Amino acid sequence: MNCSIARTLEIIGEWWTLLILRDAFLGLSRFEEFQGSLGIARNVLTKRLMTLVHAGIMERQRYQEHPERFEYRLTDSGRDLFPVVVSLIQWGDR
Repeated sequence: MNCSIARTLEIIGEWWTLLILRDAFLGLSRFEEFQGSLGIARNVLTKRLMTLVHAGIMERQRYQEHPERFEYRLTDSGRDLFPVVVSLIQWGDR
């Protein structure tokens, strides 16, 4: 697709995704933290996190081996979305 907005929305345009990013900017990083904060279905959260990882917005890092557990951290590309998320929050507050 040639449109930058359409390409961006393909990755972050779903509303759960933006809420996950908001929570990541607030310091959440573990699956259970996102799930508890958002009340999102586990299968939906898994899909959204994998989309963000695949797009290079978040990276998955193991923090425990037995049982294997991962956390999700913003990449530089993900942190670049901070002004976008803040702008959406400010617009919504107005």
